[in-house]
Amino acid sequence: MRIIFMGTPDFAVSSLDALVKEGFNIVAVITAPDKPSGRGQKVNESAVKQYAVQNQLRVLQPQKLKDPEFISELKSLNADLQVVVAFRMLPEIVWNMPAKGTINLHASLLPQYRGAAPINWALINGEKYTGVTTFFLKHEIDTGDILFSEKVAIAEDETAGDLHDKLMNTGAELLVKTVKAIESANYTEIPQDNFPKENLKHAPKLFKEDCLIDWNLPALNVYNRIRGLSPYPTAYTHILGKTLKIFKADLEIAEHDLNPGTFQTDGKTFLKFACPDGLISLQDLQLEGKKRMKIEDFLRGVRF
Repeated sequence: MRIIFMGTPDFAVSSLDALVKEGFNIVAVITAPDKPSGRGQKVNESAVKQYAVQNQLRVLQPQKLKDPEFISELKSLNADLQVVVAFRMLPEIVWNMPAKGTINLHASLLPQYRGAAPINWALINGEKYTGVTTFFLKHEIDTGDILFSEKVAIAEDETAGDLHDKLMNTGAELLVKTVKAIESANYTEIPQDNFPKENLKHAPKLFKEDCLIDWNLPALNVYNRIRGLSPYPTAYTHILGKTLKIFKADLEIAEHDLNPGTFQTDGKTFLKFACPDGLISLQDLQLEGKKRMKIEDFLRGVRF
């Protein structure tokens, strides 16, 4: 079976590696174009491209997915199946091309958390579990018929970074299972319309305004937002007239007489912000213009 793999970040590398190690015939890898970044504008290659080059896989990096030259090249590869993991939206002329279709791996239990940031939103909303799902692509994003899914528990102190790595590995295993099932024509498609439409939660792209902490919210909500945005794009607040990013914090449900958003500190070991029903004790943070550090190191270098 001739397979084209499409993906860009680290999350996709684990899946591509699993397919290669299983001996599947990856005829090409499609990933984002190289782009300059940083002060020196050094050209950066995607994680998927780096892996593909190391493993001598053919790489395509189209600027536009509807480009006639790219479409022609895609057709010439004569793929039976396309596999998409953490890539961008595909036009129908691309996803409808292979005889066996195009499948996608999504980091949630569909139809819950359709969208660009399913890992973050599951944590922000305080979910106790999430998972990964494989499905066939169709017109509307993340709405295709489900093939397989795998449930994953979420620990109370888990961050988006922790959950990302867990789902990345579970997803790679599920993808191998899915491709094997398609190869042997041993699978059942489950339309997402079969699932209840009420109480569906969504996972839209995150913007800077989603990361600003509202200290008037219950302490548990603030705690979940901090871990759901860590390490990226990172929850933040303001202190001493500067932006303070918060990567890790502890939750303390307790009565107090502080106004929401005010803080208390001993200047040595703790810095706690007040919510109406508790305190958020900062543990790992980064003040604007400084490097990321633990709370004790931060307090040694700041005067309130």
